Amino acid sequence: MTRNRIEVNGVEVDASTRCRHYHSEVDIIAIKFHCCKEYYACYYCHKEKADHRETKWPRDQWEEQAILCGNCSRELTINEYMSVSECPECQHRFNEKCSNHYPLYFDI
Repeated sequence: MTRNRIEVNGVEVDASTRCRHYHSEVDIIAIKFHCCKEYYACYYCHKEKADHRETKWPRDQWEEQAILCGNCSRELTINEYMSVSECPECQHRFNEKCSNHYPLYFDI
């Protein structure tokens, strides 16, 4: 399968979008930040690399594609991501503990 690789910013980001901060087998999603519309491996990577403060995705924009599966490069909407535990394309499991961080990214 041909992949269209999307650039993911961050600190020590690998080919599966893992970074220095989160690097387990299931840490394979990157998040497009609302403020800059750029993908980062995590909140901490954005804090370290971006030249601006982050903003959260408002609920009325949760149909935007803002989640990237680092295994197969499929983009998911925020709503879609919040309703699954694995990628709908490649079935790679996502880190279930990421839901603890939703308030950092999404206007909950």
